[in-house]
Amino acid sequence: MFASPAYAQAANTAAGGAAGGTAALIGFLPYLAIFGIFYFLMIRPQQQRMKAHRAMIDAVKKGDDVVTGGGIIGKAVRVTDTEVEVDAGPNMKFRVLKSTLAEVKTRGTAAPANDVAKVTGA
Repeated sequence: MFASPAYAQAANTAAGGAAGGTAALIGFLPYLAIFGIFYFLMIRPQQQRMKAHRAMIDAVKKGDDVVTGGGIIGKAVRVTDTEVEVDAGPNMKFRVLKSTLAEVKTRGTAAPANDVAKVTGA
């Protein structure tokens, strides 16, 4: 009366064990696909941008125009391993960490095309 009916379980044979492993792999496959998509669309490009930015900062030298993370534009006057002395105008020199530089424009780089129109008044 209190006993529930007992149903036969399939024996754990080689075919049964393989079917369980395959089902687990198929269930895990969407997670692998999502990770692959995230890696190629988000993680890898971000790593490449970071690597290019690090190379740009490491290549800063005296005379380069720099933009700090705060938006200050100036010329690199003195460069050490971790710091850059920036000349932002007459009697305005300050030191910033290299890691806070947002952009480095090397001397001799051509100006954007839209800047020429502003100068000539066209």
